[in-house]
Amino acid sequence: MRYGEYVEKCRKVADVQNAMAVLQWDQEVNMPPKGAEVRSNQLATLSVIAHEWSTDPAYGALLQELNEDDSLSWEQKRNVQESLRDYKRRLSYDKHFVEQLSRTVSRAFNAWQQARKKNDFNVFAPALTEIVALKRIEAGLVGYEQHPYNALMDEYEPGATVRMVDRLFSGVKGSLSTLLEKVRNLPRPVNVFAGKQFAKQAQWDLCIGFLKQMGYDFDAGRQDYAPHPFCINFSSGDVRVTTRANESDVFDMLSSSIHEGGHALYEQGLLPENYGLPAGYAISLGVHESQSRLWENNVGRSEAFWKANFEKLKQAFPEQCAGLTARDAFVANNLVQPSLIRVQADELTYHFHIMIRYELEKALITGDLQVKDLKEAWNASYKKYLDIEVPDDNRGVLQDIHWAHGSIGYFATYSLGSFYAAQYYRQAEKDIPGLAGLIEQGDFLPLKQWLNEKLHRYGRLYGAEEICTRITGEGLNYDHFHRYLEDKLSRVYIG
Repeated sequence: MRYGEYVEKCRKVADVQNAMAVLQWDQEVNMPPKGAEVRSNQLATLSVIAHEWSTDPAYGALLQELNEDDSLSWEQKRNVQESLRDYKRRLSYDKHFVEQLSRTVSRAFNAWQQARKKNDFNVFAPALTEIVALKRIEAGLVGYEQHPYNALMDEYEPGATVRMVDRLFSGVKGSLSTLLEKVRNLPRPVNVFAGKQFAKQAQWDLCIGFLKQMGYDFDAGRQDYAPHPFCINFSSGDVRVTTRANESDVFDMLSSSIHEGGHALYEQGLLPENYGLPAGYAISLGVHESQSRLWENNVGRSEAFWKANFEKLKQAFPEQCAGLTARDAFVANNLVQPSLIRVQADELTYHFHIMIRYELEKALITGDLQVKDLKEAWNASYKKYLDIEVPDDNRGVLQDIHWAHGSIGYFATYSLGSFYAAQYYRQAEKDIPGLAGLIEQGDFLPLKQWLNEKLHRYGRLYGAEEICTRITGEGLNYDHFHRYLEDKLSRVYIG
């Protein structure tokens, strides 16, 4: 059967892509510095092989034939349609561009690491200039309507446009600015955990326990340390997470592990029989981020979570937690304070961090901003939106790894993820009787199973807006996030 031939071709391409992913994981977790040059060559070679296989004219002809085959089931037809969409996008690139981009990204990652060591953006700027130039070319190759940035966002969030995201960020500028001002005028609770030290190994052990509580399968994954936490998968049976420790902030590592664990639950929830097919991949990065943000924020920063888990924190750090309560942990996790570091930001100001990056990226791609002026523009944006001064490059323009990965067009998906998360969680509360009580008892399995059934198992068979409507009865609605956050902050600041 021709559909079987299609499945075999998809899985071979996935094998190559996942072999690349293993090398990338090793590059960020284990690789010694002197391995960088050869590793960039290895990744470039594999990227060209994957590109050639996935743009083979015979493969394209097969997709066209299957797309017109009415004997296929609905799921088979959807797989073919999504593969055809991918095929047409890949045809926009020739193998020389793919190889050049892969080599540039590998070099840029190492330049970013060196820049971080020296706390000097100028070390990274030449590599970033190359990446931005290639991304401008990529937008032209792929093609776009209205705005070149649309072409780059579409890779991460199919269907997303500048017009759509600008509209969402108008809510950030408006309603979240108002909420931020309101919170600033309320008496600020004390973070009773501030100034204390928390041993790295004890944090690690606690995080492993929380990942198990969420339902993360350690027979199909592992946790390691990395400078910038991430989740990576090679199949639904091998999904890995990384984290980092800050001994002066116990909640930094905890939220990081839970966040990446949320990503991992999505990947582990994809059906193994769909390996290599669109049904075996996540819908979009916005939907992917909804899973990490849901677990990190709607669950992990909830009062119910800390009622379930405060005693574990206290057992791990008895001296630091002496005389404290679950409410103290809930409050400490949800205080609003404009800050420098995106991944450590509270739920409210986080979206200003995302908006800043989104606006800077758009300007880089249109040419309205040059890389040489990026640091100055970054610092000015932080002053404008969060009223804070950026003291150095590591806490400023060098803090994120994304540009070193060539991931321009990615950042908006973080805010989209938070907005989807609030909407999904609101629906889960309706569908799962007594969900808050279950979480308070430490029982997260019903929520995990609900997400597996409602979202994870479908892979890319539905689009982001379509699956949101199927689950919640409406498309993405920012109001759910605003109401959720306003309610939580009233409980933090007022009680």
